[in-house]
Amino acid sequence: MSARRARPPQGGDDLFASAVEEDLRRTGPLAARMRPRTLDEVVGQGRLLAPEGALRRAIAADRVPSLVLYGPPGSGKTTLARVIAGTTRAAFEELSATQASLADVRAALQRARDRRVSATPTVLFIDEIHRFNKGQQDALLPGVEEGLVTLIGATTENPYYEVNSALISRMRVVVLDALAPEDVAALLDRAMADPRGLDGRVALAPEAREAIALRANGDARAALNLLDEAAAGVPDGGTVAVEDVQAAAGGRAVVYDRQGDAHYDTISAFIKSMRGSDPDAALYYLAVMLTGGEDPKFIARRIVIAASEDVGNADPMALTVATAASRAVEFVGLPECRINLAQATVYVALAPKSDASYRGIDAALAHVEREGPRRPPLALRDASRVNARFLGHGEGYRNPHAAPEGVVEGSLMPEGLEDVRFFHPSARGAEAALSRRLAALRGGDGARGDEDGEPRPF
Repeated sequence: MSARRARPPQGGDDLFASAVEEDLRRTGPLAARMRPRTLDEVVGQGRLLAPEGALRRAIAADRVPSLVLYGPPGSGKTTLARVIAGTTRAAFEELSATQASLADVRAALQRARDRRVSATPTVLFIDEIHRFNKGQQDALLPGVEEGLVTLIGATTENPYYEVNSALISRMRVVVLDALAPEDVAALLDRAMADPRGLDGRVALAPEAREAIALRANGDARAALNLLDEAAAGVPDGGTVAVEDVQAAAGGRAVVYDRQGDAHYDTISAFIKSMRGSDPDAALYYLAVMLTGGEDPKFIARRIVIAASEDVGNADPMALTVATAASRAVEFVGLPECRINLAQATVYVALAPKSDASYRGIDAALAHVEREGPRRPPLALRDASRVNARFLGHGEGYRNPHAAPEGVVEGSLMPEGLEDVRFFHPSARGAEAALSRRLAALRGGDGARGDEDGEPRPF
C-alpha cells in the first residue's frame, strides 16, 4: 500500500454491508460483537503487534504487503485482516474459499480496479485460502503483482504445502499463535464489562473464568461463544459458575483436525514422547488423539513402528506387545481398545532404547543405492536349480551347524565388501548381550569400514 489516503464516499453495496455489520455488532453472537476494531483491541500476538513488532510497524507505515496469515482457529486471522483494512483506510473485500467461485474472484478484482479511479486501495481477504484450487489461486496472481489489491489469505494449514508456490512467493507468511490462557482471560474480562458485550449484566466466577480459558484451547472465538452460552442461562445480577460453563460446553470435542497440522503435530509429539521415555506425555498425546477422533489403527501402527525403530533389540518384547495391541484394536475396537493402546504405549516408552537396527538398514540401503547391488559369493548362491552346480553355485559353502560353535569364520558379504559394517548394537537392555556376542564373532574388527546411517526425524 502507498501513503495513507482519506477514505472516499462508499457506494450503495458498501453502505448495505456496513449496515449489516453494524447490526451484527449489536445483536449478533458475543464473538461478533466483541470483534476488535483497532490494533490496541487485538489480544495476543505480541511478537507481531508489540510497538516494535514487524507487522505493527508495517501497518503504521501503511506498507502492508500481501500476507498469508497462518494459525489455528480463533487466533485472530479474520480480525487482523479487518483491522489492517480499517487502519490503512482501505476497502475490505472478503471471500470464503469454501463458497467463492473463479467468477467471484474476478469480480472482486474488477471492483478493486474500479476503486482505483477514486484512489481507494483494496484489501482482499480470502478465508481458508488453502481450499482454492490452482485456477482460483492463479487468478489472484495479476492482482497481487500489479498491486491492485493487498491480498490477505487465512489458513489453518501449512501454506507452503497448500498454497501455490507462484502465489506464496509473492506474499509474506505470518504465523499466528494460539492465544495463551492469560490472553483469553483478558478477553473474557473485557467482554464482561464492555457495552458491546455483557456490559456487567452478570458476574463471572474465577473458577468459571479459568475453566473457559483452559477449555478454549487458545481459540478466542470459542472462548467468547462459550461465555455467551454459559451466561445465557444466568439471570441478571447473577454469577456464571463453573457448572454453567460445563453445561454450556456439553462435552464438546477437542479441537483436532485429523487431516491438518494438529494431526501431524500430535502424532509427532506422541512418538517423540515414547522415544524420550516419558510415559505421562505419551499417554497425554494418546488421549488428545483419541478424544479428537483419531483412527486407533493409525495410532497402533505408529506404536508398532516405534517398537522396532526406537526400542529394537534392546527389548524385543516391545514389538510383541505392540503387535498384540494392534491386533487387539482390530478385535476389540473403541472404547475398550484405548486400554490396549495405553499398555503398549507405556511399555514402549519405558523400554530401553536402541535404534541400531533402524540405522543399520538405512545405512545398508544407502550403500546399495549409492554403489548398486553386488552379487553374493558363489558359495552362497542357489545351487538347487538344474546345472547351477556346474556354474560353481554353492561351491565351498560351509554349513554352520556342522561347526563346533555353530558359527563359521569369515564374512558372508559380497566380494570387496568383507570389511563393511552396517550394524552397531548399543549396550542397552537385551541388546548388550547381542553386542558382546557380535564383538566376539567379529573378532574385534567391527570398527572397520563402518557405514553409518543418520536417523531421519519424524
